[in-house]
Amino acid sequence: MPNLVMEYTDSLEDRLNTQGLLQDMHQALIDSGLFELNSVKSRTLRCHSWLIGDSEDQHDFIHVTVELLSGRTPEQKKALSQSVFSILTEQANWVGSVTVNIRDMDRDCFAKHSTI
Repeated sequence: MPNLVMEYTDSLEDRLNTQGLLQDMHQALIDSGLFELNSVKSRTLRCHSWLIGDSEDQHDFIHVTVELLSGRTPEQKKALSQSVFSILTEQANWVGSVTVNIRDMDRDCFAKHSTI
């Protein structure tokens, strides 16, 4: 754990290096020192349909969710959020809406099988 999921509007596909952005955020999670290397997982989800206010799909967005197993301090989570947000704003400050959310997952309810 963690899982980083970057949702973005498909209208950004040709204007943003989504793979490079994902790699940079992935590296930030690794560099944080909070996680074992092989536990860090990152992916993108391209949104084909979206609504923002009454404008339908006229505005672009990037929303990043980082899911963590519970147990990190508020300071650690804030630093992680700021690190990811800094990368986003450096590379995509022209996008209409850029957001980051750090979520705790209940350790007692999380199940995992991995051969990695």
